[in-house]
Amino acid sequence: MFRFRVSFLASILLFFFLSCGNKAEKKTTDTTAKKINTKTEEVKDSVQPVAKTETDTFQLDEENAIDFFFDYAKELKENKVRLTTSLGSFTVQLYDNVPYHKANFIYLTKQGYFDNTQFHRVVKNFIIQGGSSDDKETSGKRSRIGRYLLPPDTRKGHSHHRGTISMPSSERDNPHKLASPYEFFIVVTKPGSYHLDGSYTPFGKVIEGMDIVDKINQTPVDEGDWPMRNVYILKAQVL
Repeated sequence: MFRFRVSFLASILLFFFLSCGNKAEKKTTDTTAKKINTKTEEVKDSVQPVAKTETDTFQLDEENAIDFFFDYAKELKENKVRLTTSLGSFTVQLYDNVPYHKANFIYLTKQGYFDNTQFHRVVKNFIIQGGSSDDKETSGKRSRIGRYLLPPDTRKGHSHHRGTISMPSSERDNPHKLASPYEFFIVVTKPGSYHLDGSYTPFGKVIEGMDIVDKINQTPVDEGDWPMRNVYILKAQVL
């Protein structure tokens, strides 16, 4: 009988200790789970959502171009551009009193527009004309920058002397001789081509490398005045 009581008491004690152990283990597990959850929440709170950047979709058009270049010209300090071509380099200085055309040329240069374009029209002893190309890259740049024209600015006292850089008119129906902003021509005639005065806008002059301009002008061309061997503007750089 005594053994039975001892055995029964031992069983009760064993059950009690096991129960306490399970509770302790459960409590520890619950505490650990709470710590893990707390850390997870802290990590979630510390992670900030990445701000989405909107792609700049600004494009020039015939309604906003003049206002844009008016403001752009106010901030301009530079007035020289170096054009490195496949036949050598030359530098042009832009006139300050022809603000829209100057601002346009510098803006396109900084946009990288002229890089990898060509001198697509060469008329012997008259002009070289650049800024266009027959590849998709150039048309893609024009689409990205925008479609617009510039008004003529022919009353600032500048003439088409030899070395003058000027802007051709658009090939579109254009009775007012609005300028095609993506192209330019340089006069090589001695002493100049003054019959162009009043119809086109001189906006600068070659101040270095006129021998390279002459070299481009002497390259062989086809019946459409396109050089038989492409003459590229490899890089245009604002100085």
